[in-house]
Amino acid sequence: METIGSKQIYSFLEVSEHAEIASNTRVRKDTGHLVKSYVDLARKVAELQFRNRDLVFLFRGQRKDYRNKQRNTSLRPTLLRESRSSQAYEKLLRAEGLLMKRYTLTGRDRIARHQALRWSILQHYEVCGTPLLDVTQSLRIAASFATDKSSEQAFVYVLGVPHISGAITAHDDAGLEVIRLSSVCPPEAMRPHLQEGFLLSEYPELASLGQKQHYENHELDFGKRIVAKFVFNPKLFWQKSQAFPLVERDAIYPSGASDPLLSLTQKIKSEIE
Repeated sequence: METIGSKQIYSFLEVSEHAEIASNTRVRKDTGHLVKSYVDLARKVAELQFRNRDLVFLFRGQRKDYRNKQRNTSLRPTLLRESRSSQAYEKLLRAEGLLMKRYTLTGRDRIARHQALRWSILQHYEVCGTPLLDVTQSLRIAASFATDKSSEQAFVYVLGVPHISGAITAHDDAGLEVIRLSSVCPPEAMRPHLQEGFLLSEYPELASLGQKQHYENHELDFGKRIVAKFVFNPKLFWQKSQAFPLVERDAIYPSGASDPLLSLTQKIKSEIE
């Protein structure tokens, strides 16, 4: 995967008053730029989008800023974080087989033909680890995810991709694939639509765990696409964001009664554990 910022990028750092030129590594080593409210966050993201006009932004919210051995922020897919990755990959293959066998919703033929779509469903519904990373097009959803079960600190990452076109966009030069969940999940599955969900994948895809041997760990890290890292205090952040309230957990995680794909995937999850 190509590191963003081989060309010039603008970002906000801990001590920034305005957007400034920075490298991806500098952003990842930084503690993060503090934002006081959703409007503050949205205004700064708007400035970054204006200045980084060749990039499309996707967002990820987390409760913690995970670091690698070089002390850089690391955004690695669940499967690639597993200490027993071979067992995790076997679990993924079992889940994938069950999904193909039992899937009866809209788009069965499409799901049967494309592994990336099957992995997308398993990842987004948290069935098992995959080589994919969850992100969203909605800044407010990302901030709400970061807040979920958080205490005094939460993080929102701004990730830049070259462009998005269609359900699956492959960027050969960047070594990146972008999957738009609203285009690959059936209309009966409400969760990805409500979350405005996307997934990021290495390109070409890791079709087998053996392919991982051809990559260094740092190459399989979506931290390489970070444009900016924002940090906030969840309690104060939403108190000052009354016009843009927190999206409650029940709103972005609909129950099985309104999302039949959730019922199917949870059953598969119970069988492979």
